Amino acid sequence: MAASRLIPPAGPGRALAGAQLANAIGDGAYLVCSALYFTRVVGLSATGVGLGLTLGWAVGAVAGVPLGHLADRRGPRGVAAMLAVGTAAAVGVFLAAGSFPLFLVGTVLYGCAQSGLSAARQALLAGLVEPARRTEIRAHLQSTVNAGLAVGAAVGGVALHLDTPAGYRAVLAMDVLGFLVAAVLLVRLPPVPPAPARAAGEPRLAVLRDRPYAVVALLNTALLLYMPLLSLIVPLWIVERTAAPDWLTAALLVLNTLTVVLCQVRVARRVTGLASAARFVRRAGALLTASCAVFAVSAASSSAWAAAAALLVAAALQVAGELMLGAGSWEIGFGLAPADRQGQYQGFFGTGVAVARTVGPLLLTWLVLGGGAPGWLVLGAVFAAAGAATVPAVRRAERSRAGAAGDRPAAVGAAG
Repeated sequence: MAASRLIPPAGPGRALAGAQLANAIGDGAYLVCSALYFTRVVGLSATGVGLGLTLGWAVGAVAGVPLGHLADRRGPRGVAAMLAVGTAAAVGVFLAAGSFPLFLVGTVLYGCAQSGLSAARQALLAGLVEPARRTEIRAHLQSTVNAGLAVGAAVGGVALHLDTPAGYRAVLAMDVLGFLVAAVLLVRLPPVPPAPARAAGEPRLAVLRDRPYAVVALLNTALLLYMPLLSLIVPLWIVERTAAPDWLTAALLVLNTLTVVLCQVRVARRVTGLASAARFVRRAGALLTASCAVFAVSAASSSAWAAAAALLVAAALQVAGELMLGAGSWEIGFGLAPADRQGQYQGFFGTGVAVARTVGPLLLTWLVLGGGAPGWLVLGAVFAAAGAATVPAVRRAERSRAGAAGDRPAAVGAAG
């Protein structure tokens, strides 16, 4: 049963899952080891590493839309494979880096290639899978990615234990190989025809003028601020503000990963169109709000057991919100995008991830770790407001699609 939740049915979805599994394993090991590799082997300061990664993801957020547009115009299969090779090249730059300038080149290339690859893969999925099954297949892919990251993290843990330059370089080399394998698997997928040439006077990057879609994407970005919580904010919160044991940070990460692997597909199957997707996002906002409230309460007890229990409840509420947000936002991102512009629209929608990675750590460190329990409550209010506002925002965007049905007939049909 668990395997059926992880492995998509035979067809393009399964091939896409194989490609993402290949690079997720390498990425899981890379994410575990990269900070120590850059500081201990390359010799960069922690501040330099943080600055370089921030700049790289900032540039990547800007590059996602034009690279997605390239996928529309040239065909997403070839562009996705090219960007997978580009990501492998970026990690190769990290292997050769011996100074901050070369490291910065690698981070910019990595951020751009990853942002563009995400957009191209989504466009490829939209072109190969019928609209009614896109969210379910996307959920399978998310489960696959989480499983791959977990396996890669275990490999990275071995390198951390060895703590040698050769071990860290082996991890990065494995990540390079993973993206090259992904590129080969992507090339073997059926081709998706390029979008037709735009009409005279039609903007090249139409998504940048689509205000209803931009509002929905902005609300999604606010909700994606949950992303840095378990990886950065909650571990520091546990150590600095609660009586819970430090090892609980690892337990919460394992809980999150396993829950996504086992439950994401089941949750996504309950999304049947834009209306249900918007309701899922509203509920996700409410669950994330409740999670923030319980995280705030976890610091109030001097008992390690009571604090640990509160943290487990908070983490369970967070992953429930994450599951519902993923299922709802994928349907919205696909359903509101014109069929012939999925690449640029997915690139724009996906900038929320890059923004959360770039701004989230600094913002949430200041808000939550600096503000304590009131900071958690403010963050929860942001989640609640963004989730609630998504329902009318999606309705407005859907009405704008209906009004443009003569120009873009596939947009409304894609809504499922």
